Amino acid sequence: MTIRRSSNDRLALGALLVLAVGTFTVGTDGFVLNGLLPTIAADLRVSEAVAGQLTTVFAVTYAISSPLIAAFTGRLDRRWVLGAGMVLFTIGMAGQAVGESFAVVAAARVLAALGAAAFQSNAYVLAGALASDERRGRALATVSLGMSVSMVLGVPIGVLAGTWFGWRAVMWGIGAVALVVMLLVPLLPALRMPTVSLRDRLAVVVRPPIARVLGVSVLGTAAGFAAFVYLPVLVAPVAAGAMISWLLVGFGIGQIAGNSFAGRATDSLGPARVRSISLIGTVATLALLDVAVLSLPGALVLALASGVFGGMLMVPQQHRLFSLAPDAPTVALGLNGSAIYGGGALGAALGGVVLSSAGVWWVGPVAAFVAVLAFALSVPSRTRVPLPA
Repeated sequence: MTIRRSSNDRLALGALLVLAVGTFTVGTDGFVLNGLLPTIAADLRVSEAVAGQLTTVFAVTYAISSPLIAAFTGRLDRRWVLGAGMVLFTIGMAGQAVGESFAVVAAARVLAALGAAAFQSNAYVLAGALASDERRGRALATVSLGMSVSMVLGVPIGVLAGTWFGWRAVMWGIGAVALVVMLLVPLLPALRMPTVSLRDRLAVVVRPPIARVLGVSVLGTAAGFAAFVYLPVLVAPVAAGAMISWLLVGFGIGQIAGNSFAGRATDSLGPARVRSISLIGTVATLALLDVAVLSLPGALVLALASGVFGGMLMVPQQHRLFSLAPDAPTVALGLNGSAIYGGGALGAALGGVVLSSAGVWWVGPVAAFVAVLAFALSVPSRTRVPLPA
């Protein structure tokens, strides 16, 4: 890949911060909707179950389009793709803000998801390209920090703003931040990827080492979501109402801490060790879930620890994919985004099945078993598979 590197570290940091604000904006839109569902449903005159499909529409569109956008835009300067992504995202947010029917808002969610998919994987690629090999983990962590912060600040602020000013004002606010990012994108360093055929870019997914990494992302995310989605049910004996919000804040703070640690640790220890720490820690916290939720302090510690270990996973995953697919990192990271969304959906479905069929006490053990599978898949194979020249 070719990039006009700046000799000024402040300029590089400025570029990373722009990208981080972009991922914060995308993350806030992805998470905030659940807290606004009752008012959205009432305004659009649909049930909350139907309104909840707006989240599904976004997730499915993102998961399908992310690697495809990466593959079909492989020859373009990343700034064009980042900028186009923010244009689509901003239009999508405006469409949601003015939409008077469920169909219009759903269509706007599709546009926003397409924009988010175009922006996010390319943001990580540009971050990785801006940094030297020994600082790549920290660069990736800086950009992914935006996603973690969106859980701690973006979602609560969005829900409060929705309560005070209405859900449409929240959409306008997210769109306004996206507009600022869009205007700053042309100031980012130019980046062109290696000249690789479309067929080779699409073939990234069938490379065994990459498929293993993506499998770890699916299973690791599924393990966390199997328990996290049903947190209010799991902690119901000791926490309810506002206390649930504090548990979520604790989880988000843990995510920020884990993400920040993973950036430096990946650079110093290597991605494999950091990934192992993340997955082993996740297994331990999920295995102890049934004991931890017996008391409020235990539930708080569990939420924080789950956030820390969960927040450590994606940086080493992205770093590894960057190394495995130097010829098509955008496609690999786009696939990783799809794997995360797919894992989240899988985990939520699995947790629901376990909860309804076996009861609340089996959610933790089953989720821990999925995390064990993720760790087993992450163990390096002794057979080295050559990468394309």
